[in-house]
Amino acid sequence: MGKNVAILASGNGTNAENIIRYFQEKGGEDGVALVVSNRQNVNVFKRAENLRIPCIYISKEKWTTGEEVLKLLADYRVDFIVLAGFLAKVPDTLLHAYPQRIINIHPSLLPKFGGKGMYGDRVHQAVVEAGERESGVTIQYINEHYDEGDIIAQFRCPVFPKDTAEDVAVRVHALEYEHYPQVIERLLAEIDK
Repeated sequence: MGKNVAILASGNGTNAENIIRYFQEKGGEDGVALVVSNRQNVNVFKRAENLRIPCIYISKEKWTTGEEVLKLLADYRVDFIVLAGFLAKVPDTLLHAYPQRIINIHPSLLPKFGGKGMYGDRVHQAVVEAGERESGVTIQYINEHYDEGDIIAQFRCPVFPKDTAEDVAVRVHALEYEHYPQVIERLLAEIDK
């Protein structure tokens, strides 16, 4: 029996769209069952709707307790949760209901450039300002602390001396699009083994 994935996203949704397309093109039993956001009128909803994936907004108040989110995930028989540009803290109720089944991708090689407030272009700018020679992505299980969960995989790219934050972002996004869906697929295959 296939595994149902929920994607939590807060913004543009390029990673979410990439993950949805990956599983739709595979045509297997596993797939994205729904997209949930803590923000209204975000582009991720348009991307998901274009691919015929249900999209649901959960208000901050309802998100904080996690009870309504748990009911929603149960209604869609969700087995696994993927964060893709999701900026809210995941409530403990979800962490306890989905142990080692909630993952995130971070646009740096953690533990460097992680933590509260470190996301998107802020990370790339920090990498450039620190004079790093490489960056990349970290895929990890999440826990109650920002960017401190167990690392599943890291993928690297070079940072050149004259790079801007935008240059680094292009390389990091390419890593995200290539590797995140594959790691998700591998983790889904390991469930119930």
